[in-house]
Amino acid sequence: MTARAPTPLLLWLNDPAPYREAVERAGLNDRVEIHTLGLGEAPPETLLARVEVMLAWRAAPGLLGRMPRLRWIQALTAGVEGWLALPDLAPGITLTCARGTHRIQMPENILGALFHLTKPYAAAAFDQRARRWTRRVSETLAGKTLGILGLGAIGREVARKAAALELTVIGTKRSPAPVPGVQKVYPPEQTDDVLALADFVLLLLPITEETRGFMSARRLKMMKPTAYLINFGRGELVADADLIEAVQSRTIAGAVLDVFTTEPLPADHPFWTTEGITVLPHIGGLHPQRDHIVGRLFADNLARFLAGQPMLETVDRRRGY
Repeated sequence: MTARAPTPLLLWLNDPAPYREAVERAGLNDRVEIHTLGLGEAPPETLLARVEVMLAWRAAPGLLGRMPRLRWIQALTAGVEGWLALPDLAPGITLTCARGTHRIQMPENILGALFHLTKPYAAAAFDQRARRWTRRVSETLAGKTLGILGLGAIGREVARKAAALELTVIGTKRSPAPVPGVQKVYPPEQTDDVLALADFVLLLLPITEETRGFMSARRLKMMKPTAYLINFGRGELVADADLIEAVQSRTIAGAVLDVFTTEPLPADHPFWTTEGITVLPHIGGLHPQRDHIVGRLFADNLARFLAGQPMLETVDRRRGY
């Protein structure tokens, strides 16, 4: 029996070492032919003609159409709207994402946002610069209600940790089955109920036709005037002008935003200067070992791909995530 030739694989990112190491640890080196390119490099036509597997941040429109043998793309992010927008993403190409690889870091950063909103550490840091002794009373998290819109892998982990802090957690899920740590799970059609009850509204929804501009003026008005909006999902979930108006008019108390429709956030964007809005530079999922974590997922999926088995975190193109 003739052995199958190694599968041509392209690692298209600036630091491929963690992914090479993951493939080697999985014992798959002899079954693949690894090629690497930096982000600013263009793949030669000879490589495009042969590649069957690609791991990458993104691809320019028209590129995939020049890859006739491509069968699988491993995206390096959980969000894949950029990939799904490509007109040349053929139906026969399997797209998998990095969903679940932010399980530790993103929930910790979300909890950090909750503490930022309720504890006076930022104010104390400014007081220290002025050598000013100002005693402040912090708000409690215990007894408050956290509403999570999008109880996926990250949302469930946030719920587990928030419940341990004695927050009441409610939220929405496409299939409203019970979730550990969540007092009540609502279907998406009852989002308004969650908005009306929550002291903190956390956005973790994917971007779809239904969720783009989801937090509009109407939904912001459903929130308590003392409530805060926290967005660690996608920038496009928020109607920017509506949020600015809601914060300035005290319709809601404020917002912490880690994601934006345009990144980096333009220097002239009103979010920078709107009192009550905290801008974070998309730090939610950053982890010192992020590439190693995603590398393990990639190597697991590569073994499944080579064995003809179903892969993990496959994107449902109809749903958009």
